[in-house]
Amino acid sequence: MSPVQARGLDRFRAVRSRTEELAAPLSAEDQTVQSMPDASPTKWHLAHTTWFFETFVLRPHASGYRPFDPAFEYLFNSYYEAVGPRHPRPQRGMITRPGAEQVLDYRRYVTGAMLDFLTHDRRCDELVELGLNHEQQHQELILMDIKHALSVNPLRPAYRAATPRAVLVPQAVAWREFEGGLVEVGHGGHGFAFDNEGPRHRTWLDAFAIAMRPVTCGEYLAFMEDGGYRRAEFWLSAGWECVNNRGWEAPLYWENKDGAWHVFTLSGLEPVDPSRSVCHVSVFEAAAFAKWAGKRLPREAEWETAAGVLLGSGEVWEWTASPYVAYPGYREPPGAIGEYNGKFMASQMVLRGGCSATPEGHVRPTYRNFFPPDARWMFGGIRLAEDLR
Repeated sequence: MSPVQARGLDRFRAVRSRTEELAAPLSAEDQTVQSMPDASPTKWHLAHTTWFFETFVLRPHASGYRPFDPAFEYLFNSYYEAVGPRHPRPQRGMITRPGAEQVLDYRRYVTGAMLDFLTHDRRCDELVELGLNHEQQHQELILMDIKHALSVNPLRPAYRAATPRAVLVPQAVAWREFEGGLVEVGHGGHGFAFDNEGPRHRTWLDAFAIAMRPVTCGEYLAFMEDGGYRRAEFWLSAGWECVNNRGWEAPLYWENKDGAWHVFTLSGLEPVDPSRSVCHVSVFEAAAFAKWAGKRLPREAEWETAAGVLLGSGEVWEWTASPYVAYPGYREPPGAIGEYNGKFMASQMVLRGGCSATPEGHVRPTYRNFFPPDARWMFGGIRLAEDLR
């Protein structure tokens, strides 16, 4: 076996093991619950990331491979129309069987078959790399989704024990100015990237300034105390509709206890720390805060141009003012894999950076995350920008 093959096998084992480590603190009941239609059970994430390798690598390319259970093709397909029908997404919590242990058996079966395949066949290396990055995306989703599930449990259980954090001294926000002009953005082709990160292309930027750090909870509290959720002049129309119809008065997971704001975290309920980056806001809330502050959200090309000097990148996903659309020259990959990103290029907004739950390697300047504008359960935060005249 070559050193390249050995490294590939080690990486495959490491990614697969990490997913199971994230699920390990959870009971079988924890892993089955689905707290809202947009979230998925942990058990489903474990199975779906396994289904990916079975469906796209082993079944078409591994001679003599026999599927673990033919029913899983239907149960654990996510949105790949070319593969066939699938169980409805809002009903994933109804999949009480197979149980958590059987899903782990499924993972062990497919992982073993994949390791055997990869020791003698490298035809699918690019596809396997996509599958591993896909699984890492689901590692972040596991934490996002279980946080929401535990937050609505009346006992408010913690996913993990709290760890001591350094007390930060609030710092005034600094700004970095950029002259603008013709710039290149998008992935340059070295190392892995998802198809939506390219092709690299030129775009024009007018002069702008961008905040060196994300907005803090303390700054967001000032917006709230100034009637931010009660003043329509700061809000986009669809955002103001969310405020009124959904009763928004603070970021998701915030609650007022005896006159003090607390926030539900993966370690349970904690006092809001004014020095930390505000998290779990929609793009509507981000835009409203920016307007209240006399600023705006950065466009994604501005964010990428500035990425090398920004502080705090990777603490929270940072909303941009850019809709999620294809770059000039973008072409979807052929076949079912082409459904991975391109089919979602409508009614979504781009976030950049990464967050505390993002796997290593996914925090890169060209990574384009995307969610609907009203989404709040992912780790979304705010960085401000402004035009220079």
